[in-house]
Amino acid sequence: MPDDTNDFNDFNDFNQQIIDEFRAGRGRLSGMFENARLILLTTTGARSGRPHTTPVGYLPDGGERVLVIASAGGSPRHPAWYHNLLAHPEVTVETGAFTYRARAVPLTGEERDAAFARAVESDPGWAAYQEKTSRTIPVVALYQAGDGGPGDINAGSLVEAIKVVHDAFRHELALLRTEMSGAGSALGAQLRVNCLTFCHGLHNHHTGEDTALFPFLADRHPESAPAIARLREEHERIAALVEELRRAVDGTAADPATARAEVERLAGELEAHLAYEEEQLIPLLT
Repeated sequence: MPDDTNDFNDFNDFNQQIIDEFRAGRGRLSGMFENARLILLTTTGARSGRPHTTPVGYLPDGGERVLVIASAGGSPRHPAWYHNLLAHPEVTVETGAFTYRARAVPLTGEERDAAFARAVESDPGWAAYQEKTSRTIPVVALYQAGDGGPGDINAGSLVEAIKVVHDAFRHELALLRTEMSGAGSALGAQLRVNCLTFCHGLHNHHTGEDTALFPFLADRHPESAPAIARLREEHERIAALVEELRRAVDGTAADPATARAEVERLAGELEAHLAYEEEQLIPLLT
């Protein structure tokens, strides 16, 4: 029987390097994973009861959940993290900017098949993994626990939190633009979901600022009223662009060129908005 201890240790070391870089960069990675959609998934060992953290690829799936795929690179056996979440469905998800508790639910039947087809559409590598193994590769939905907010921000202060959240939107926007640039003659179902998930998150973020952060600052810094008024107006303009993007990607007959143009319009407005907000608000909070 061959001794694969070194291979196992090398794999663990590789994963730990990704985990360390992911946490240090709050979700940003370099090299082969620079444009990958990854989260850190922490499960509880099915037998040991100890926490285990694994970098996994994910699919956006609207505002309520994300999907992860237990491919194990096409291995004949399910990955350990999948067995762990079957035994202990309560997991922890790290997105880079946020950490939250989630409930893991394996998809079945047509729902699983449709989700896996979307994954293959966005990356044919998933199909290659399925071809390598006789097992049906599981797809798992991760539903955020609690009040449905974004989770705990991985920041030590309000100033840092603003920067972290803004950088998360910049990173997500960069991924979306990269994915959109690769769209062919038809806009794929998964790309539409990615766009709509981004829109949902942006809407929630701006709603939170309008109802909590801006009134807080206006009360303590009356001199900020002109800047806050401008930021509120920009929220309205961005909301209109978000609605245009929603319409551009809605339906199977969506035109990729139109969708790309709407993403670029939104990107220009949003990047300028984030920069102005940081310029105006961060000095008030330091």
